[in-house]
Amino acid sequence: MYQAEDRVVTVPNLQEYFRDSIDEALCNQKVCVDEHTSHYVVNMLTVFSRSEDLYESTPRGMRLRPLALMLSDALEAPAIGIRNRCLQRLGDVALFISGFFSDSLATRPVDVDYYVSMGGNAYLHLSESLRGTTRGRTFSEVFRELADKFHTLVDVLNEVSDAARGSSDQDVLRLYDVWLMTGSRRAEKLLRHLGIHPLRVGRSAEQQH
Repeated sequence: MYQAEDRVVTVPNLQEYFRDSIDEALCNQKVCVDEHTSHYVVNMLTVFSRSEDLYESTPRGMRLRPLALMLSDALEAPAIGIRNRCLQRLGDVALFISGFFSDSLATRPVDVDYYVSMGGNAYLHLSESLRGTTRGRTFSEVFRELADKFHTLVDVLNEVSDAARGSSDQDVLRLYDVWLMTGSRRAEKLLRHLGIHPLRVGRSAEQQH
């Protein structure tokens, strides 16, 4: 638990891409974060480059679980360990979506501020939960910094997303969204060329173009 690197896909070029992009954006925006925190963010991005780690399989296909339901999962968790995992998931998803898909949030009932509030509070409660444990002490500091600088890190990820957009057809994260929604083979080919290997779950052959 807490070690996002344990779930990182073995795609060295993608992780290196995120590492370089995060470092450059932090430098450009004159943002200082602990090395452990930046490492956590890089690993989180690498994990979420695989659709099955970000989205959940439902009878209606791959869907992103609403943050409110993630919070409910945490509040109703039968054990502290499960509660902490739910809070971590909530914080990670909120940071990723608000950082890379902030434009799309403008057309939804909830905006970026909602994601910032939900994600920041999730990381804060997780930090407080881990503070008194020897194993979780280091991660407690990481999650506290993620909570305190959540909005700033959203700006950092916005820059990373913008930098990836050489053109509308080459935007790695928008390609990812296009592939997920349409099953486009062209988008999938471009994603694989960039080192991202999406996994199709529960999609019909008719959806694959």
